[in-house]
Amino acid sequence: MQYHDDEWGKQVKDDKTLFEFLVLESAQAGLSWITILRKRAHYERLFAGFNVEKVAAFTQDDIERLLLDPGIVRNRSKVSSTVSNARIFMEVQHEFGSFYQYLYSFMPESKPIVNTWQSYKHAPVRTTESDIISKDLKKRGVKFFGTTICYAFMQAVGMVNDHEINCAFR
Repeated sequence: MQYHDDEWGKQVKDDKTLFEFLVLESAQAGLSWITILRKRAHYERLFAGFNVEKVAAFTQDDIERLLLDPGIVRNRSKVSSTVSNARIFMEVQHEFGSFYQYLYSFMPESKPIVNTWQSYKHAPVRTTESDIISKDLKKRGVKFFGTTICYAFMQAVGMVNDHEINCAFR
């Protein structure tokens, strides 16, 4: 509830937070979001405060160390991809000026989409935009960021406002 009230769906413009959510949403693939939220502080501690430059510099020894910590999802592919995704994130920043600018280059009118759901049950699990973004990131080499995870990311960082129409946080 606190996550919903304080964070979910609020537009994020800074790349550090966008990287944090890329890490967390990628870790969530195949798991429940609450599982990742409960591990969030461990991810922040183990992944250098979500400092993309530091994570991009992690070595195989760092990955092995991370895999020993029960505070995160100890999936070798997910942990390794977090490091490679950090490197790709930085390449995108260099190419577009920021990861934020990259993401919004795919958005209609370069702004968030505001939906008018009466119930969260009407919200989709993917959209044309999430299809295109995840496809482009996959082409760049990003792992664990398919269209469904991408849409969840878009909701989390406010690229899409999927709060119900009667929600106080809309």
